[in-house]
Amino acid sequence: MSKNIYLPKLARIAGIKDEVPGARGIKTFFVEFPDGDGFEHECGQCAMISVFGKGESMISIASAPAVKEYKQFSIMRTGRVTTAIHDMKPGDIVGVRGPYGNKFPLENWKGRNLVFIGGGVGLAPIWPVIQTAVANRADFGKISVFYGARTSRDIMYAEALEALRGAADVHLSIDAPEEGWQGFCGFVPANLLDKPQSPDNAVAVTCGPPIMIKFVIKNLIGMGFADEQIYTTIENKMKCGVGKCGRCNAGKDYVCVNGPVYSWAQLKDMPQEY
Repeated sequence: MSKNIYLPKLARIAGIKDEVPGARGIKTFFVEFPDGDGFEHECGQCAMISVFGKGESMISIASAPAVKEYKQFSIMRTGRVTTAIHDMKPGDIVGVRGPYGNKFPLENWKGRNLVFIGGGVGLAPIWPVIQTAVANRADFGKISVFYGARTSRDIMYAEALEALRGAADVHLSIDAPEEGWQGFCGFVPANLLDKPQSPDNAVAVTCGPPIMIKFVIKNLIGMGFADEQIYTTIENKMKCGVGKCGRCNAGKDYVCVNGPVYSWAQLKDMPQEY
């Protein structure tokens, strides 16, 4: 077996789901490894996806660890590599290496209330945590999920979010009013203020655009959440995955080595350059 840490495993795209249309569309890819030659992962970890001849990109693993049949990656079209991935079809071969990064400490949150706040494609990195918590519903208290997108057409995992109702309180929002929309109109932090959450015995997890994260954290602190009760992931800072290239640094911290999951108590003293 090769000891080359940069050599990916070959994997096949078993299925593709269109999530969000448009120039910055989002597609979900279900990737299988031949002969079960894959890897185990934890909630919050990432993997490097290679499109041969085009390049590679670090992507959050969006499937729960309990799912063994495939790895799920929800990818926004933003550049050369992600565009190449979007152009692929079921049956095409990609390279996958990983998993990289640390994890959300879900096992330490048993018995606690969980508040998830996501925006745009930022739902993908926290989706495995939501799925795992709901699958082990008796281990946790109240579960609340806040998610927002620009328009109703931009809501990813729309059917899956609806299916969560009953196991979790689901609060969806879009940025501006739309005919037929019955949910909240406004940005995600405002929806959180509209439905304030108790910090008692609770943990909050957020991911989305950096400006959204900034105001979500501000609002959570205003509700009484302590720094240690707030978690996020800065997986957008992940680069080579192993801390060799040095481009993942946030101040003195190498996110590929020590992240991408941080509590706000850890993150707030680091340079806000992510």
